[in-house]
Formats: sequence, C-alpha cells, structure tokens
Amino acid sequence: MTSPSAARKVARVVLLDPDDRVLLLHGHEPDDPADDWWFTPGGGLEGDENREQAARRELVEETGIADVELGPLLWTRICSFPFAGRRWHQDEWYYLARTTRTDTAPQGLTDLERRSVAGLRWWTSAELLSTRETVYPTRLAELLRTLLDEGPPRDPLVLAPEIV
Repeated sequence: MTSPSAARKVARVVLLDPDDRVLLLHGHEPDDPADDWWFTPGGGLEGDENREQAARRELVEETGIADVELGPLLWTRICSFPFAGRRWHQDEWYYLARTTRTDTAPQGLTDLERRSVAGLRWWTSAELLSTRETVYPTRLAELLRTLLDEGPPRDPLVLAPEIV
C-alpha cells in the first residue's frame, strides 16, 4: 500500500442539512454507468491550498453550496481503487459541514467528473443503513449514525484502509 505521504491528498465533506441528511454524489465508471457508487463531495488539493481550503472549493465546484459552516475533522483514511483506467491511491480527510441550503447546482466539474457523476442526493441515516447500493467510505452509515448520536469525535478517527 502506498504510504500516506506518497498518496494523493484529498479533502472530503460530510455535509449535513437541517434535517441531518447527508449529501452524496452518485458516481460511476465513465464508460460503464452500471458500475456505480455513492460518495461524499471532495477531491484532491490544488496548488498550495490546505485541506480545509480544498474541502470548501470542492464543495462549491461539485454542489454549488458555498455558505457552509466547516466543522471539525471527523475521520481520515487511506484508500486505493481503480477508476477511469488507472489506480488511485488517496489519503482522505473528512470534514463535517452544515448548511441550511438543500438545492444544488454544480459549478466547476472537471471533464472526468462530467463523464462520471450522475447526480446528487440527500440521504437520511436510516436510508444509508438500509441501502444495498455501494457507498464510500463503506462504513459511512455506521459512522453517520454515531456522529448524529454522539457528536464529532474528540480526535479524528483513523478508518481502516480500503483497497478495492
């Protein structure tokens, strides 16, 4: 497995609305829409930005939502997965954010994102717990339930690496 220092640095956002629903993007392989999954907004750092700046930028690009209260760092994980003809190795940090806005309007999708993102959806904790669809990180339903029940962890949780 690639070390965290060699992996692509990624910032992700666990965006909650006033009803504690989480916003997820519906992604798929660019050439195979049937190979699909759900994931949190976010992406790689650009230039000299830090993870919080990347989280805010990615949220605006992928959802159009800019007015958020970016909260604490919740979780970190290392992951590796095939996508769009290559293997991606990522060091992901997940930040909590809250918004009162639930309408979305992606504003800055890359060409690859335009070919591989089919839309967005707000999910309740119960919907995540009962879905048979693929969601990343794979423990998101359990993690969200704990977050809603207990609040953010005192220190970020280090999730088990996910290698797909």
